[in-house]
Amino acid sequence: MNNIAYLSLGSNLGDRLDYLKSAIQALDSHPDIKVASTSSVYETDPVGYTDQGKFLNLAVKIETSLGAEALLDTCLNIEKSLGRVREIKWGPRTIDLDILLYNNENIETDRLVIPHPRMHERLFVLIPILEIDPFLKIPTNDKPLIDLIEQIPNKKGVRLWKQTSGEDAYAHFGS
Repeated sequence: MNNIAYLSLGSNLGDRLDYLKSAIQALDSHPDIKVASTSSVYETDPVGYTDQGKFLNLAVKIETSLGAEALLDTCLNIEKSLGRVREIKWGPRTIDLDILLYNNENIETDRLVIPHPRMHERLFVLIPILEIDPFLKIPTNDKPLIDLIEQIPNKKGVRLWKQTSGEDAYAHFGS
């Protein structure tokens, strides 16, 4: 597994934590994916379409032998298996898996843009990914993540919900 990718996961319908946990388990049980680390879980206010419930968000770092498009297909299949329905842009969802970074590559196809085009604007993405790798940089931006966070004017709307224990990938999902 020679590729490193960072994903953002979010849920604001039903048992939000269970959907996050199920998505991580689905990723980790895939034969070509290993979940290397997960961030704490953050509760966040919705962005874009705001007439909906709060999200639980986290980030994961994975190792994979899948190419970027195959990883996208896997993420979409996991979303579908967990009941994701796309009705309203940025609307409520059982689960959302977004590929943020894939190696240090810039990818732009009809289906996929990496780095994720809005990740540098979103605290609910930057804070969890910073927790996983504080020295990570977005390939299209030379600034450290902490500097990108400082540039975002409104820092409200992202709250630590369940802190990772640092033991193993699923320790913070216990009981």
